Amino acid sequence: MKYVKWFEEVGTGDVALVGGKNASLGEMIRNLLVQGVNVPSGFAITADAYKYVIEKAGIREKIGEALADLDTHDMENLSTRGRKIRELIENAPCPGDLEAEIRAAYREMEQRYGKNVDVAVRSSATAEDLPTASFAGQQETYLNVRGEDQLVEKVMECFASLFTGRAISYRVDKGFDHLSVYLSVGVQKMVRSDLASAGVMFSIDPESGFRNAVYITGAYGLGENVVQGTVNPDQFYVFKPTLKKGFRPIVERKLGSKRKKMVYKETGAGTGTEQKEITIEEQRRFVLSDDEVLTLGRWACIIEDHYGLPMDIEWAKDGITNELFIVQARPETVHSQKDLAGLETYVLEEKGTLLVQGEAVGHKIGSGEVTVIEDASDIRKFKPGQVLVTKMTDPDWEPIMKIAGAIVADKGGRTCHAAIISRELGIPCVIGTDNGQEILKGVKEVTVDCSEGIGRIYEGKLKYRVDTLTTDNLPRPRTRIMMNAGVPENAFVHGQIPNDGVGLAREEFIINSYVGIHPLALIDYEQLKSRAKEDGKIASVIKKIDERSASYVDKVQFFIDNLAMGIGKIAAGFYPNDVIVRLSDFKTNEYANLLGGYLYEPEENNPMLGWRGASRYYDKKFKPAFALECKAIKKVREEMGLTNVKVMVPFCRTPEEGREVIRTMEEFGLKQGEGGLEVYVMCEIPSNVILADEFADVFDGFSIGSNDLTQLTLGLDRDSDLVAHLFDERNEAVKRLVKHVIEAAHKHEPRRKIGICGQAPSDFPEFAEFLVECGIDSISLNSDAVISTRLNVAEVEKRIGKCT
Repeated sequence: MKYVKWFEEVGTGDVALVGGKNASLGEMIRNLLVQGVNVPSGFAITADAYKYVIEKAGIREKIGEALADLDTHDMENLSTRGRKIRELIENAPCPGDLEAEIRAAYREMEQRYGKNVDVAVRSSATAEDLPTASFAGQQETYLNVRGEDQLVEKVMECFASLFTGRAISYRVDKGFDHLSVYLSVGVQKMVRSDLASAGVMFSIDPESGFRNAVYITGAYGLGENVVQGTVNPDQFYVFKPTLKKGFRPIVERKLGSKRKKMVYKETGAGTGTEQKEITIEEQRRFVLSDDEVLTLGRWACIIEDHYGLPMDIEWAKDGITNELFIVQARPETVHSQKDLAGLETYVLEEKGTLLVQGEAVGHKIGSGEVTVIEDASDIRKFKPGQVLVTKMTDPDWEPIMKIAGAIVADKGGRTCHAAIISRELGIPCVIGTDNGQEILKGVKEVTVDCSEGIGRIYEGKLKYRVDTLTTDNLPRPRTRIMMNAGVPENAFVHGQIPNDGVGLAREEFIINSYVGIHPLALIDYEQLKSRAKEDGKIASVIKKIDERSASYVDKVQFFIDNLAMGIGKIAAGFYPNDVIVRLSDFKTNEYANLLGGYLYEPEENNPMLGWRGASRYYDKKFKPAFALECKAIKKVREEMGLTNVKVMVPFCRTPEEGREVIRTMEEFGLKQGEGGLEVYVMCEIPSNVILADEFADVFDGFSIGSNDLTQLTLGLDRDSDLVAHLFDERNEAVKRLVKHVIEAAHKHEPRRKIGICGQAPSDFPEFAEFLVECGIDSISLNSDAVISTRLNVAEVEKRIGKCT
């Protein structure tokens, strides 16, 4: 046939003929089916057919005339011209020979799949799905199309959608000539995801550009709800390097609200789609099993490896056969084009009143006057630099999105078209706020902060700065420059800053934010549930536990999985460098603040020096809770394959206590030395220094905690303003202890590693020089001090002759 090509007849070399989307589908069917990647079959109506329609109707000149005085900044102008051109194309007759080919191809589909087969009709432009321009959502898609007549009608509507207002504006932004871009149409067998689920995945983290993760989103029903941003989907991250080795590295699993689903229409002709509400029980379940998440992750790796580029991929699950399918794949268009030698970091310099938060798109900060847009008819009111606040962004709003200072939307996930376009435009965007429109109505000015992995909207215009750094030719000192970490959301960004791993990963933040429940309350869940009948306070605790752990029947597993994923995401972000995870170091008052904590924690007069760190782990009152920490770390190392995770014991008062902790860890499956597991100890008590040789017999290394060591050496409370002026890590007493423990660690047979995790080396360059002179192995600091300290340390080493 002249104007129809079956997908299996085309490939990536045929973009000019069938457009980017169809060429990619053909490429996958021809090359990736043999590797187990399922792609539904179908055919492409070529770009030549589009040209033929325009030529036969004699409307090319009229289209050019309509565009002659185009002004994409004038919404009325843009809307009028787009509508006029679409009407020209929709009213043009479909040439008889072209229509005959379309009908013949559909009848062939019926022979393959059955009478009145359901198909998706998708646009595929010749300047679409390119590495530099996604054209995401710029043209139309029609789902559940049945019958020859309806197919021909939708093909013509697809042709016309080349001139939606958003597509016209986008081409102007990207520098494409309107009359040099043509449209092919893809006709593809529908996957019955209306009876299951669908979504989008990237073979790269779309926010940070971290290349070792697959990011997957999904919701119930047809995938258009995820693509259009009308639901807040489930989210998953899979770590590629260990996935390829056969491990199961799901390092994040986040439940979305998924309040509705797009399904086939049940009324009328049974074609088209409609929305249905989702039950609470369904909302509390993930749309994919772990096995399905891992399958999609593997497919993303296969597709990326084939194309040699990070990819943006749509997937669907068939509710009849329970099979997974890939229905689209195109190049990722933001991070794949970035200069990897340059780092741009946005830093909020002021703190304001937090009004609302949601999912961050990108890592920028923006501020401006709030403009709430409730309806598309209001978009003409929008002025450059304002913050666009809305329920959900419509692709037709691209002309105002590009002039916004920032965007806030109640609905949507990070893979929807609005998010993709926001990234391409470089505009900070927060989606999935649920009630942002309601809260921000009446607020004059806001700051939209996406710099820390969570989208936060603050009242007023706050000061921020942009740090730009070129990472080419950075010196590599002998002393390892590591990073302190605790927020998994930042791991993929911070891991790209030149570093030698994580010297301190704190469990406390992960437990606080990912779990928020005292581990013993989860262990005693059933017992507490029975007590809740007579105790209203416990009943309230049970209710909140159920809300937080809604997707888990086994509440203990909720703790293990969420702690494991938090640790796993940090370990993935810095892989294969060491990530030293400090076991929980909550004080009793801090543990009491966790949900249900009041039931288990004693009141102490001085929690800083009380029941904390090592002394809890082997205590029969806390030991069952410590077992959950050990199981989480075991899962990270053995199930996820992240063996770069090491363990560190905090506040260990005696070598005997250290041995007791090592025995307890082994009891729960973490054996020192097995699988290369190293166990370190925090050096933060004078006894750690005085008995350093004995501690070195127990542990594989030390990490100096300069804050606690300073306060315990000088006998002061670092939280007291009255003696704060005496707190100084540079005090000679502290420095002598530091020097002594470094020497003791290195004299030990075998030699023990020793580092420091504190801000003193970055706050005081002379202290960093002192540490280097003492021969310390590593310095671990907050992310914002890593580069400056690296440069300073390299200079010191050069001066004293210790460079590599």
